[in-house]
Amino acid sequence: MHLHSAQQLDLIKKEIKYYKRIVFVSGDFNIVHPGHLRVLKFAAECGDYLIVGVNGNKPDGHTLLDEKYRLEGIKSITWVDYAFVLRDPAEGFIKELKPGIVVKGKEHEEHYNPESEAVKAYGGKLLFSSGDISFSIAELLHDESKRLVSSAIIKQDAFMQRHGFNSDGLGKTLKKFQGLKIVVLGDIIVDEYINCDPLGMSREDPTIVVTPVDREKYVGGAGIVAAHAKKMGADVCFFSVAGCDETAIFAKTKLDEYSVQSFIIEDESRPTILKQRFRSSGKTLLRVSHLRSHPISKELQKQMQKKIFELVDGIDLLIFSDFNYGILPQPFVDSVVERCREKQIMMVADSQSSSQVGDVSRFNHMFFLTPTEREARLAVRDFESGLVVLAEKLRNKALADNVLITLDKDGILIHAGASRPEKWVTDRLNAMNPVATDPAGAGDSLLTCSALAAAAGADIWQCAYLGSLAAACQVERTGNIPISIEDMMAKI
Repeated sequence: MHLHSAQQLDLIKKEIKYYKRIVFVSGDFNIVHPGHLRVLKFAAECGDYLIVGVNGNKPDGHTLLDEKYRLEGIKSITWVDYAFVLRDPAEGFIKELKPGIVVKGKEHEEHYNPESEAVKAYGGKLLFSSGDISFSIAELLHDESKRLVSSAIIKQDAFMQRHGFNSDGLGKTLKKFQGLKIVVLGDIIVDEYINCDPLGMSREDPTIVVTPVDREKYVGGAGIVAAHAKKMGADVCFFSVAGCDETAIFAKTKLDEYSVQSFIIEDESRPTILKQRFRSSGKTLLRVSHLRSHPISKELQKQMQKKIFELVDGIDLLIFSDFNYGILPQPFVDSVVERCREKQIMMVADSQSSSQVGDVSRFNHMFFLTPTEREARLAVRDFESGLVVLAEKLRNKALADNVLITLDKDGILIHAGASRPEKWVTDRLNAMNPVATDPAGAGDSLLTCSALAAAAGADIWQCAYLGSLAAACQVERTGNIPISIEDMMAKI
């Protein structure tokens, strides 16, 4: 039975009579993503009791899911003290409830807000915030401590149902990877894992002392993107720049083992990038990077560009895997993008900015970009807006078709084009393996598999799902090891 506003108001007033500072938030909450959670966390911290009104079903299409399911999602969040279906305009309900504070997302601040007059009438406050950037979703959900810790893949059936595909369809898409012709451009990196035994603390100064036990090297960076693609069935040409050293020899030998056709130009002015991770008891204690990050010379750019242009007519996909160490200067990127657009070749890009600074928006006209939240905020210089607004700003700046914002253990936010160019749809996909043995390389595997799915004709939702599944496979193991179709099929 649906409660009318007057009945709902009576119930709420009985609940709140012992609380001094009431906070109210309302919205559709079609898909509860981290941006919503941040606003709700902020709202909860503004008062003693948080009430959330979930808008009832609307005939205009704004409410994608039934109100019952949207309400259940809000009720499962610990910040929320009371949630109900709001059937009247929010300003009318606010006028009757008279909460001390009403909170809306930061993106509403520059627009007309009908709640403003209602709040002013009784001396309340209307606040705009997208919440704090740093928090864990694990802190927000009920009964989180009861979850079993397991490395098993958590399938996202509801996501598949929302977007009209199933496991059989995913399997058919994976089979289409066979024979795709792709080019990968980016930094060749070697990752060295140095496993250590802890000895204790130094008596001379507060320093942790360890002793190395064994070492293992892996191809990383854009090299592992190429290796993933080859292992998944594509024909791959990989272009990069490396130094004249043993690290380069190791990388080239490994790529040969993976049957990747590589064109690695030698640059005597730089060492091949080597990243060492000192680990103990499954944890990384220290990372040491051996590199120089100056842009490659114009002569090297011309050499690489010439070879790429010779191949570009026959390829299905081009992947930019950028780590911002000077391998992909902007003039070179612009020339490759222009040629691919002329040939109507699909392009995707990732530009990592973990310990370094980059700008993923410099890769224009991509089918999708896969930044982390930090990378997206750096690109558009926005550290306040919610995730959906952030994704739209990045899409506009980069002229991208889609944006996949990776959120670490919180999964990914997909900001995707719909059937009409003026309409955009956003959804969230949970991480499929929340217990990572080694998170390094998750983004590379997501980029690769999502890109191959796109080249195979899948829509952005299947691309995101398969990419997330590849990332879930990757984080189960230590070090970058190419993922195969068989690995993926086993998880599906």
